[in-house]
Amino acid sequence: MKDDSLKQDEADAMLPEYDFSNGVRGRYAERYAAGSNVVVLAPDVAQAFHDAESVNNALRALIAAARQSVVPQTQ
Repeated sequence: MKDDSLKQDEADAMLPEYDFSNGVRGRYAERYAAGSNVVVLAPDVAQAFHDAESVNNALRALIAAARQSVVPQTQ
């Protein structure tokens, strides 16, 4: 159970040992954005997968099946 005796401001306060005085805002933001692709799954879909690897494996299988079923068009 939550301790209701703490006020929200006290719970969100920065601790004195945190020192961001030399920090650079957004230093890795571009690299992070380029290297990540977050997709939110619907709850019913998420129940079928336990981790990112299982999602990726299922999507790779779907891609392979789709490529095999595509008939090249000739003109």
